[in-house]
Order: sequence, then C-alpha cells, then structure tokens
Amino acid sequence: MIYSCIKTSALYFAALFCFGFSLSAQKILDLKKCLEIGMEQNYDIRLIRIEQQLSDNNFTAGNAGYLPTADLNAGYSGTSNSIEQNLISGETVKYNNINNQTLNAGINLGWTLFDGFQIQAKYDKLKELKQMGELQTRLTIEDFIATLTAEYYNYVRQNIRLSNLKYAVSLSKERLRIVEVHYNIGSMSRFDLQQARVDFNADSSNFIKQQETLYTSRISLNQLMALDDVAGALTVADSIIEPNSLLQETELYTKMMAYNADLLLSQKNKTLSELDYKAVKGRNYPYLKLNGGYGYTQNRYETGSYDKQQTLGFNYGLSLGFTLFDGFNRKREQKNAKLQIQSRQLEYEQLELSLKANMLNIWMAYQNNLELTSLEIENLQTARDNYEIAIERYKLGELAGIELREAQNSLLEAEERLLQARYNTKLCEISLMQISGQIMNYLE
Repeated sequence: MIYSCIKTSALYFAALFCFGFSLSAQKILDLKKCLEIGMEQNYDIRLIRIEQQLSDNNFTAGNAGYLPTADLNAGYSGTSNSIEQNLISGETVKYNNINNQTLNAGINLGWTLFDGFQIQAKYDKLKELKQMGELQTRLTIEDFIATLTAEYYNYVRQNIRLSNLKYAVSLSKERLRIVEVHYNIGSMSRFDLQQARVDFNADSSNFIKQQETLYTSRISLNQLMALDDVAGALTVADSIIEPNSLLQETELYTKMMAYNADLLLSQKNKTLSELDYKAVKGRNYPYLKLNGGYGYTQNRYETGSYDKQQTLGFNYGLSLGFTLFDGFNRKREQKNAKLQIQSRQLEYEQLELSLKANMLNIWMAYQNNLELTSLEIENLQTARDNYEIAIERYKLGELAGIELREAQNSLLEAEERLLQARYNTKLCEISLMQISGQIMNYLE
C-alpha cells in the first residue's frame, strides 16, 4: 500500500515538473498583447473591415447621381435588297442586290439637373450607410474585445484554480505522510491510512481534470486570436484577477446614452427611414435632364443621285417632365415611409429602455460581487487560520482525520468562492464597459 502511494506521488510530481517546464518555455502575454494580436488576425474583424470598405467605396457623388454620364458608341449596319419599281409610264425598273451601308460613331452626354431632391437624399443615404459601416465594424470589435477579455480572465481563473488544487494535493500528501508515520508506530489505524490515501487520490484526480479545463480555455483563447497553432501553449502575465472597483454609475449611464454602438446604429436606421421618405416626396416634383452629343455618320448607297452622305456635328437638348398620375403609388409609398419612421423611432425607444434595464441589472451584480469579494477575502483568511490550527492538532493526535479533511475542504471552498467572486466582478466590469461604449479602453 505504501509503495502504491509512493508510486502515485512520483507520477503526480513528474506531471507537475513537465507542466512547469512547458510553461517556463512559453512567451508571456498580457491582455493588451492578446487583444492586439486578435485585432490583427481575428477572422470576424477582418471580414467586417472588408464590409466597411465596401460601404466606404459606395459613398461617391457619382453613385448618388450628381455627376453626368458619358457614353462612347460606334456602329455599322448594312442592307442588301432587290428592288422593283413600276413607273407611271408603265415602265418597270429593277435593281438586284443593292447594298446600302451605314457607319456611325459618337459620344453622348446625359445629366440629371433636378429630380425633386432625390439625388441629394440618395447621397445623404450613402453617407449614413458609410457611417453605419463604421459603427458595424466598431460593434464587431467591441464584441470581440469583450469576448476575448472574458476568456483571458477565465484562463487566469483556471490557472489560479489549478494552483489551488495543486496546493490541496500538497496538503493531502502531507496528511498522508503524517498518517503513514503514525501507522508505522501503531498510533493510527489502517482505516485512517486508507482514508488519507482516498482523499489524496481524490485531490489528485481533481487536479488532473482541472488541467483539461485549463487546456480547453487555452484553445478558446488561441482561437479568438486566430493563431495558426490553436493548441499552442500559452502563458499569461496575470496571476490574479483584479476588478476595477472605481466605476461610477452616473458616468456609465451618461456614456452609454452618448456612445453605445447599438443605440447609435438604431438612430442611423431611423435617419435612413427619414431619407427614404424624402426620396419618395421628391417624386412630387418635376425633373429636368440635359442631354447632348457629338457624332459622325456615313451612309453609302448603290442607287439614287448620290452614293455617299456624311454628317458630323453636335446634338443637344433639355427634357422636362412631371408624373401626373401613377395609380396613387406615390401617396401609398409616402404613407408607408412615414410608418417606417414611426417604427424606427419605437425600436430606438425600446432599445434605449432595454439598455437602461440591462445596465441597472449589471450594476447591481457588480456592486454585490464587490461586497462578496471583500467578504470572501476575510473568510479565506479565517479558513487558513482554522486549517493551521487543525493540522497542528492533527499532528498531536488531538483531531480526527475527518475533521482535518473538513478544515481542508473549507479552505479550498473559501479559495474557490473568492476566485469566483473576483471573476464575476470582472465579467460585470467588462459588460459595463461594453454597454457604455468604453470597452476599447482595455487596448490602452
């Protein structure tokens, strides 16, 4: 039995040695560096930036219709006919296989001078779409920063948990050593030895499982950074989770109303609906178009008084038009456009209310977890003191093994509760920074 325990301990510490050696060889990354790598390589961000470039490219005066259009064209056509003419004199004239040819080339200009302000509305809409593209990019980046930051601190949490479980194993190993000494001199029973060994193996099992959890978190972090070696080892600079306890509710609310990306996007959608209404109203006005051109035409004939005719010169003109009746479609479209504006306004107000409610809930959770953190710090110190007393009494034979185990479990649970409280506070902090439009501060 003792040999089995020694063998288990040797395997355990060999695993610890290999694990520690692999960590020492890795490059240490802090949160800012992880975010910088992800900002450069993450696929979602790279894709949304392409989408933004498309909306940027579409924002031009020509796309809105402000600029004239010019077309260059050329053509050739011909006919081959047989002609029979019956004259009044009764004579019949026949022509066989008469070939006539036409060659033309020219440049044509078209320009809409006025169309009831529809061009201006389209230009303004393209501008809004460009700004929406920027907001969509910002929103994607903010979601990414929040996700990666949360996973970064989850990785820190899993590392701390691994250290806590490693400490628990060392405590169980010390208890097993004490029991073995007492068992060999006959002051403790075989049951005490077996129970100590069971507890040691249970703690070792938890340690091994935690390594798997840590590995999973590492994979997620590498995936967010879009690293080629997604399973590559990773060492982070932080060894403790320190939430920001200085956030102010009033400041967060003010910045949320001014900078929240979802709220700004909702406002842009309302503006787009107003521009659509402006474009529909533009159909109530007449339109004025300018057209002109310069061309050359050559005709060749095989019959008649001349065999070739050429023309070269300008053509120009103005077109003024007004739609008198279109089946009441303009009236219908204007009503629908007004309803769309009302819908967008209600969506904005609904989102605003939802954001306020979310912020209040997150703020309450943030404050509660700050209080829990303070409480658990005190509890942890008490649990450590209790364990120190318990282990000394256990060495003297004044405390049963099960009572020592309870003290050890209380210590481990206190460490876990403090760790969870700090992590929950950090998650609340991240959510508050995101909802208030300040999540990019983590890049500073």
